[in-house]
This record gives sequence, C-alpha cells and structure tokens, in this order.
Amino acid sequence: MTTHSGQPTRPAAPECHDDVCITCSDTAVEVTVLRLLDDGLAVVDGGQGEEEVSVALVEARAGDIILVHAREAIAIVGR
Repeated sequence: MTTHSGQPTRPAAPECHDDVCITCSDTAVEVTVLRLLDDGLAVVDGGQGEEEVSVALVEARAGDIILVHAREAIAIVGR
C-alpha cells in the first residue's frame, strides 16, 4: 500500500489496552523504595520480597512509592 505521493505507508501502531505494555505484555507495578544504591539503582519492595530496579529515569528517594515497568522506575506516585 502507498500514499498519494507513492511512498509506502507504515502499519498503524498498536494501541495500549488492558493496562499492559503493548511491547512485552508486562504490567507496571507500584513498589516502595527501601534504599538507594550506586549507579542509579534501588532496592524496592512490592510485597513479594526485595528486588533491585533502576531509578535512573526518576529522582526517587527512600520511602517513595514508584511505578516500575520491566525493572525500570518510570514515575514517582507517592512520597
């Protein structure tokens, strides 16, 4: 399929639905920052034990509630 100028058209981008990532079908979860580590990492707890995530994209601090997707903090949702 082409446009009026003869250029090929791109397929429509998939739309988000059902609160999951269209790329990997993973969901974002709220977790609490327990402590900050070096290199933009933090130890967090989401209710199922501690895990290490990247906080390089947000200015999180201990005690913050952050939204994490694919082990990357994408937003601070509570202080």
